[in-house]
Amino acid sequence: MATQERPLSPHLQVYKPQLTTTMSILHRATGVVLALGALLFAAWLVAVAGGAETFELARAALASMVGRITLFALSACLVYHLLNGIRHLAWDAGYGYDIPKAYASGYAVLVLAVLITAGLWWAGLSMGGAA
Repeated sequence: MATQERPLSPHLQVYKPQLTTTMSILHRATGVVLALGALLFAAWLVAVAGGAETFELARAALASMVGRITLFALSACLVYHLLNGIRHLAWDAGYGYDIPKAYASGYAVLVLAVLITAGLWWAGLSMGGAA
């Protein structure tokens, strides 16, 4: 028997990316980013426990441009992961699993994630959170 030049299972060469596929991959990626963010949070807690000098060093690092971008990315990941997790819980309960509803809920998650993240940052910065 001659071997055939084809994938053994459905692969990216066979299927084009869809919204549900992309959001599933993004959900996993944001989970990894949030796990790394938990390490940053733990480091911040250690700095708080380390005294005023250590805390000021951590505060200055997080208030820098790189720190703010990191905090923004972490907050965006948290909001997206939360909303998409709620969407998956609805699917687990049997709601919204047909294709039109899956796409509508996917777009809703994306729009709400942007709006909520922007709202949180607007509220935080307008209340003097730009330390």
